[in-house]
Amino acid sequence: MSNAGYCSECAGVLSQPKITDEYLMDFLDVDRITLKRFQDIQKAGIEEAGRSGRRDAKIKAIGISGSARDKFDTAAEDSNSEFLLKECMKELDHLGAETEVIPLRKYDIKPCKACYSTANTQCHFYCSCYPKGTAAGDDMSNILYDKVLEADIIIFATPVNNFKISSYMALFLDRCISLDGSLQPADPEDPKNRELNIKHMKFIMLTADDNVPGSGFIRRFIGKTTGIISTGHEEGTSMAISSLFMTLNHYGVIFPPWSNMYAMSSIDYPTFRDRDFVTGGQFIDDAKKIAQNAMKAATVTRGLGRFEWKYDYSSN
Repeated sequence: MSNAGYCSECAGVLSQPKITDEYLMDFLDVDRITLKRFQDIQKAGIEEAGRSGRRDAKIKAIGISGSARDKFDTAAEDSNSEFLLKECMKELDHLGAETEVIPLRKYDIKPCKACYSTANTQCHFYCSCYPKGTAAGDDMSNILYDKVLEADIIIFATPVNNFKISSYMALFLDRCISLDGSLQPADPEDPKNRELNIKHMKFIMLTADDNVPGSGFIRRFIGKTTGIISTGHEEGTSMAISSLFMTLNHYGVIFPPWSNMYAMSSIDYPTFRDRDFVTGGQFIDDAKKIAQNAMKAATVTRGLGRFEWKYDYSSN
């Protein structure tokens, strides 16, 4: 078991071949109704894992644009990174994928409230801070989670904002934590019941089986093919890509060879001349190659079950 989320109280029983309901009720200090709720959530997770994958459907690709720039807004000019993203998506469309570009600036995405740092099970899917289909829900809960779930290929495009990914992209990635392991709340009427959620966490650590997909935390990005496009005036592009790469790799995505590109102008030129450089023919060709490699990887990996990729189901 990894050290992440390690439970010293659970360590003595993790290796037991069979843990009885009576033992769990005593160890977790819960009644049978609560234990059954934990077990029902686990059963739902196993069923969800069994339904995952789109092997018999057309490959679906989405492009996530983190740029704030828009010629109809105060920038009075379209985004360079989004231009290259659209070229990438055109190539994916040409290769036979069903494609959609998602400009994050056009969606209402509320900030993550960091429930996950209390316990994995304090964070839920769908996000219980902004419940789907309610007045408190936002576009992340109501729209974007489902688009990510349906996608086989996800291409991320971001400008460089102060040597890092854009604010929109950071907001989106933070809220994607609900896709990365989160389950149904143990108490739908009181989803932020900290004491109960910690007990649910311990239940998962005790009962998750790495040989039974969905029996623990469900990493919903697992097996999705990914590419990254970054544009900037200076070398912050490499820092933005590195940040995205580490986050997405831990989300469980697949990066094919040459799956990222950076289009960068020189500090010798003023920023208003950047567009001529970073949207030039060489960079368009690079964006098309990301599409070609992503399509090939997605086609190859379709023969694999998503949960053939291994991770520790009992912690995150």
